[in-house]
Amino acid sequence: MILPGATLGLLGGGQLGRMFTQAAQRIGFEVVVLDPDPASPAGRIGSRHLRAAYTDEAALRELGTVARAVTTEFENVPAGSLAFLRQFCPVRPGPEAVTLTQDRLVEKRFARAQGLATADFRAIHEVGDCARAFGEIGAPALIKTAQLGYDGKGQAAVESVADAEAAFHRFGGRPSILEARVPLELEISVVLARGGDGAIVTFPVAENRHVQGILDTSVVPARIPEGLAVRAREAAATLADAMDYVGTMAVEFFVVNGGRLLVNELAPRPHNSGHYTLDACATDQFEQQVRAVAGLPLGDTTLLQPVAMVNLLGELWAAGEPQWGRALEDPRVQLHLYGKTEPRPGRKMGHINVLAPTADAALAAARAARERLTAS
Repeated sequence: MILPGATLGLLGGGQLGRMFTQAAQRIGFEVVVLDPDPASPAGRIGSRHLRAAYTDEAALRELGTVARAVTTEFENVPAGSLAFLRQFCPVRPGPEAVTLTQDRLVEKRFARAQGLATADFRAIHEVGDCARAFGEIGAPALIKTAQLGYDGKGQAAVESVADAEAAFHRFGGRPSILEARVPLELEISVVLARGGDGAIVTFPVAENRHVQGILDTSVVPARIPEGLAVRAREAAATLADAMDYVGTMAVEFFVVNGGRLLVNELAPRPHNSGHYTLDACATDQFEQQVRAVAGLPLGDTTLLQPVAMVNLLGELWAAGEPQWGRALEDPRVQLHLYGKTEPRPGRKMGHINVLAPTADAALAAARAARERLTAS
């Protein structure tokens, strides 16, 4: 057990790392951040900021020497760096779990090996595979790069073999998958935390809406039957156990055909759809990550009240600084900004949480607050 006053290490310094750092500092830990970006949101508030590449062995050695344990804020940290760090201190989650989520093909095969369903898919390693895969999957379909895709990047809708081949070339001929587009009824996610002793706590299921591949809103509790919520939490826990996972993680699901669950993606870290926990749960997802990494008992995940989260993307800055005072006219609005200095279209700059007596009321209030940010 690593107690407050000790130092934790963090690979990655974006907004997830910033919120992890804030949670750790609140409890009493020091945090050293390794991130190459001099304007890293987490690096700016950490005890130290090691400005170096994730593969810089000297910086990794320093991080592993000063930290009692190390965690990550994103899944695309080189697995070799995690393995290198492990010779100095515990790495939670471990490189095996993180590596599993870095390749969509590996991830989907892993989910199926645990007895969980996914959308139908086929591997594409060269352009000649497109015709065979499309012949088996059919239209409509999606082609997705096996690695490094997020927030809608590295994927394209396809209706024909020609579409698939064009997208494959556009993605640079990188290994990809062709995935059937399912009759989607809903997207949901489960955020959980798992300790080194195997204890698991799950947060309430979030109901998510994406716009152009980027999460736009999350509503909690998800407006689904309780039986479906239970099955989603159980499926997420099954995956975490099979990965021997330690830390906070998220599992995204598609709901199809009147309540059938399909595993979409795994995220070995806190998740955008779990940001509601910052204001609406007894313990938030970032404190859970701190607790799990430090070997402390996991916290209570009780939902205090229904909540809605809306993302704030860089487009809101198109006409200048958003009108924060207008959003905060509603005293229920909780504003979270990420300390990023350069707003860009599609870039997550912050989010708003609103708690209300019902999920519908929370969503309406959160959306209204966001609209007021740019009202004339």
